Formats: sequence, structure tokens, C-alpha cells
Amino acid sequence: MLLVRRPLVRCLVWFRHLSSAATVEVENEPCLNYLKGSEERQKVEEALKEMRSKTEEIPCVIGGEEIFTGDVHYQVCPHNHQHKLAKFHYASADHIRLAIDRALAIRAGWEKRPMAERADIFLEAARLLSEKYRYKMLAATMLGQGKNIQQAEIDAAAELIDFWRWNAKHSLDLQKQQPISTEGVTNSIIYRGLEGFVAAVSPFNFTAIGGNLSGAPALMGNVVLWKPSDTAMLSSWIAYNIMREAGVPEGVINFVPADGPTFGDAITSSPHLAGINFTGSVQTFQHLWRQVGQNLGLYKTFPRLVGECGGKNYHFVHSSADLESVANGTIRSAFEYGGQKCSACSRMYVPSSMWPKLKDELLTRVKEVKMGDADDFTTFISAVIDDKSFGRIKNWLEHAKSSSNLKVIAGGNCDDSRGYFVEPTIIETSDPKEKIMQEEIFGPVLTVYPYPDEKYREVLEMVNETSPFGLTGAVFAKDVNVVKEAHEILKMSAGNFYINDKSTGSVVMQQPFGGARLSGTNDKAGGPHYVLKFCSPQAIKESHVPLTDWKYGNMQA
Repeated sequence: MLLVRRPLVRCLVWFRHLSSAATVEVENEPCLNYLKGSEERQKVEEALKEMRSKTEEIPCVIGGEEIFTGDVHYQVCPHNHQHKLAKFHYASADHIRLAIDRALAIRAGWEKRPMAERADIFLEAARLLSEKYRYKMLAATMLGQGKNIQQAEIDAAAELIDFWRWNAKHSLDLQKQQPISTEGVTNSIIYRGLEGFVAAVSPFNFTAIGGNLSGAPALMGNVVLWKPSDTAMLSSWIAYNIMREAGVPEGVINFVPADGPTFGDAITSSPHLAGINFTGSVQTFQHLWRQVGQNLGLYKTFPRLVGECGGKNYHFVHSSADLESVANGTIRSAFEYGGQKCSACSRMYVPSSMWPKLKDELLTRVKEVKMGDADDFTTFISAVIDDKSFGRIKNWLEHAKSSSNLKVIAGGNCDDSRGYFVEPTIIETSDPKEKIMQEEIFGPVLTVYPYPDEKYREVLEMVNETSPFGLTGAVFAKDVNVVKEAHEILKMSAGNFYINDKSTGSVVMQQPFGGARLSGTNDKAGGPHYVLKFCSPQAIKESHVPLTDWKYGNMQA
């Protein structure tokens, strides 16, 4: 036994970076309320005032060098598109290639850092955001992305803090997941970074997603090129600098605003592409995937592709449902942040017997919804993100008004003279397969199909088959047998499934987020397995007993 125990000690010392990563205990960041007269309300109002008074200039940052390329673009306030919030510089293809070279030059040194040290950096980033930069980040998200204070707090403060904290904990816990050893043999796994660089492409609608898409791969020992959304530039810039201040070395994460096709072409043509961490449209992710497929023979390793692409999310209502809960949950899910959440409810199926009463409840609530500037603390819904989004939603409203199968029963108007404002809109359809029930809108538009009560099983099958997406869905029913039946039929229709609750509002580590079908690769951001996508495990076997013969026992005479 001494031959086994002594080498085990030696091996544990050699792999001390695996065992020295102490488990950390973390909790979800509480959301502040910003009540009138509160200290946090005063602080965020001060941050808003300061941010309104200037236009922030944002460079590319490549290997720690701030580069002002001269290819200038602007981020404007959605509720007042004449106000330029940020002035930022696009990277060219040459800049992107330079970022790849500089990142790869420091990759080995960063990956060698013990996991515990890298985790400490992101725990510090979470602390900085929670204590020092919270109100500045909220102001940037409110003014730049059109979120009211509550939505900004949930996203840009609590969720991003949670991502950084929980990812750090998961990375440390992962080191402790080791194979069994046997007599005379010590087995270990080390969790290496990917061999190459990871490209992070983040969207406008969640500040937290940008910090997670770039931060999680870096945490696991990778070097990253981060292309933030043009319409979330200022909040992304703040998140980036928080990570730098927390101790992420220069060049580990490179900040490269860029034209989408330019960035995509540059990263997919590099033999060192090791992964793409993406949130955005189906079309863009499919295009990147095709480019990777076409270049497979070029790469040093098969790139990891992680993507989240939105949804056509549903509320299915059974006749046994609590009507008030349905009405309140649907108003929030469909219209919070202007329906610009990947998980927002966009289609609803309601029993015909319940629809007249539920319709009255929904219309009463919609009339109470206040639409206005995002920095008005009484606003529930503000402007949509930009002119392109406004134009797409306007086309849907015009379609609804012209179709014989659709009837606009609330809202339906829009105005972009000052900001990109679209009224919260409810549409009733007589055709459950109408294209407005199938295609993503990404705006404050809810379409309702009243169905015959006795055909709810057929309608459940229809819900499952109508949309090509599979992100979120909710079933409202008090009848437990109906809930069980609905879940079985809808099992593949949603990566996040809600029972008697709205289809939005996932919380890091409580409801890890992601869907399949055209909604993405379902890698569950905010869950314990997410960090595994950004490492390449190596299994190590160390034998402590010499091999004295090459023959097996059955070969003896």
C-alpha cells in the first residue's frame, strides 16, 4: 500500500492547482427597488445626469493598446435618437487579425495561471460592479438600450454579477471533478483552455450577455476577441473596463467593435479559431456556422460553436388556469422591455370559454401601461432599440391591419419622430398557423388564438409544431394531469419550461437558460456545465508500479 499512497501524495502536489482551488460559496445578487427617496434612486439619477451631459468616445482595445481607427459610428438613445450617447471606432479586418496575433502571443501565460487566480479576478469584477460601478452601468443600459430602471437592474447589475460569480464557482468546482484512481495508478483530469482564440459576439438586449460571452471563455484560460453590439456599446465598454480593473490581463479579452460581416470573415478565416460564443439572429449564426463548415480543413482544431438565437415563445392556457395570474404574467412577458427579450411571450393559446374575460383583463392592463423615456422612473415600456427594429415591427403591424385573419384589439400604432416608439399591441387570430404565430418579431406584439376548450390536446400538438424555435414556453393550468400531459407533448418545444408562470425571467443558477431547434445550441448559460464548453479536458494516467512483462496471462503456456 505504501507504493500507492506515496505517489498519490506526489501527484496531488504536482496537480496542486487542481486541489488548491477552494470552493467558494456565492449567492444570487439581490435586486434593489429604487423607490422614490431611496439612496439608490438618488445615485442612479446622478449617474443618468452625468451620462446625458457627454458623448463617450470608445476605441478598439487590442493587446492593451487603445486604437482610434477613425471609422466612427454612434450609439444613440432609443427614446431620443438625436442624442448621441457614445462615439465608437470600428476595427478593420487588419485590426481583427492583429487582435488574433496579440491574443495568441499571451495565451499560454494566461492559461498557466491557476484556476483559483482566474476565478478570483472574476469574483472581483462582480464585487466592483455590485459596489463601485452599479449606477454607472444602469445609466448606460437605460439610456443606451432603452431599459427602464427595473429591467436594467435585473440585467446589467444582478444578472451580470451572478454570471461572474457563479461561473467562478463552477470553474473551481470543475477542478474537483476527477476520475477514480486504482492501486498503483493515479488518474487525473486537467481542464485546459481551447487551443486558439474564442470570438464572442454579443447582442443589444442584455448587458449581462456581453459580459458573460466574453468573460466565461477568458475565465477558463482562453483568449477572446469580443465584438459587442453597436446598440449596446457603452454598457459593453463599462463591463470590459470592469474586467480590466479586476485584473484580466491586457490582451486576454480584446475589445473590437466591427462591422458584422468584416468580423465574421476575419475570425472564420483564421486557422486559430477555437470557438464562437454567440447570441443574436438565426440568420447570422447560420451564416457563421456555414463559414466554419466551409473552412474546416483550415483549422487547427474543430471550433466550438455556442449560440443562442431567440424564439417564438408561447403561453398555453387551459380552462383550469388562474385567470388573473395569466393576465398579469402575459402583460409582463409580452411587453416588458418592449418584447425585446429572447424569451418574451409572442403567441398565446386561450380556451374560447375563457377568452372574453381574459381579453377584458388584458385590455384593462394594457391601458394602464405607460410608454415613455427609459429614464422616467414611472415608465413601463420605452422605445425599441433602433430604426431597423422599428421598421420590421411596423411592417408586422401593417400586416395585422390588412389581414382578414387578424384583428388588432389593442395598440397597433408606432411613431419614430423622436424615439422608436411602438405601442404594446394585442392581436387576435382566427388562424393558428398564420405567419405572425410562427415568425419572431422581437417587439411588443402579442397574438392570441382562442381555441375550442375540448380540443386542448390537439392545440398542444399544434403549439409544438407551429414554430421552428424551441426557447421558452409556459403552461397555465390548475389541473395537475393537464400539466403533466402538456409537458410531455411540449417537452422538445422549450429549453426553459414554465408551469403557471410567465415565459421570461430566468435567474442564473436557478433556471439555466437556453433552447434548441432554431433557438440555439442549448448550452445553458448560468448553469454549472456552461464553462465546460470553453475548455479541453486532458486525462492523465500516472503508473507507479513498473511493467515487468509485455505478455498477458492468457498467453502463458
